[in-house]
Amino acid sequence: MSARDPLADLRRIAFLLERANEATYRVRAFRSAAKTLGALPAAEIAERARTGKLTELSGVGDVTARCVAESLAGEEPVYLRRLLATEGTDLDEAATKLRDALRGDCHTHSDWSDGGSPIEEMALAAVELGHEYLVLTDHSPRLKVARGLTAERLRKQLDHVAAVNEALPKGFRLLTGIEVDILADGSLDQDEDLLARLDVVVGSVHSGLNDDRARMTRRMLTAIANPHLDILGHCTGRMVSSRPAGVTGPGDRGHRARTRKESEFDADAVFAACAEHDVAVEINSRPERQDPPKRLIRLALEAGCRFAIDTDAHAPGQLDWQRFGCERAALCGVPAKRVVNTWTADRLVKWTAGRR
Repeated sequence: MSARDPLADLRRIAFLLERANEATYRVRAFRSAAKTLGALPAAEIAERARTGKLTELSGVGDVTARCVAESLAGEEPVYLRRLLATEGTDLDEAATKLRDALRGDCHTHSDWSDGGSPIEEMALAAVELGHEYLVLTDHSPRLKVARGLTAERLRKQLDHVAAVNEALPKGFRLLTGIEVDILADGSLDQDEDLLARLDVVVGSVHSGLNDDRARMTRRMLTAIANPHLDILGHCTGRMVSSRPAGVTGPGDRGHRARTRKESEFDADAVFAACAEHDVAVEINSRPERQDPPKRLIRLALEAGCRFAIDTDAHAPGQLDWQRFGCERAALCGVPAKRVVNTWTADRLVKWTAGRR
């Protein structure tokens, strides 16, 4: 297989990132690498790629070095292939089609934990939006700041959900669930017998977000291997902006105004584990989260993962935020067939039950 032009591939990646309005530093990384390598003889570039010494050059990092090595091997760089997957797509139309394909929302909160509205109000808002189901996923006990549910309170909530379902419009279902904390050792913060009773379990890291890369990776891999975990929630834990405009009051107790960098972990290993154990990767629709970042959505797609496009809503109006997640999913080329909440409630529950 003949080599490609690695400099042309780097410049093409920079162009596509810029066109997609990605962060300037990411665009600059590829342009800087192309500039550095452009000053070297082709033979030196090839030798450095062969011996793993490209990253010794100023302006060349692990990602750009990998792209160069793939180009020289005659392969279209994986990073470029992910970006090209959406080239020429009408993204507005694709996002709309994806949103129309969604039947429910797998990550929502009520005033039983840190949401601002009763369960009934959240469910009726979902009905108005045309959802066929809503998964209630209030927090688990260790997250005391969010009034996480003890085992006793969760059991009471399960009884309450059963009663609420009796009063809801025919054809709509309120599904039971939890956003369970992934603890420091990777275990899930709730009794196993209770987790087994729930329709959907979302697992998220809320503490120790600055753990080193190796520790965070082990923690996430342990959780993903747990048969009770169905969806990996907001995997990097990042906050890209402060509280969205108009979000105030008790309906958003768990999302105070702040920014926060991404947690560090081996994304290749984590998404490979998600694909192996059939755990869906959440595309969190909250405007201040935008988690995972688009590069990781593309990586998870390449790894063969399923996805869940969720709102993480803490108030009724936030249930309409799915469109934000759909826009990001469409930009990354995520097909509806990979998204678990395009399924009926019966299929979703059959999938989760089969994983227990």
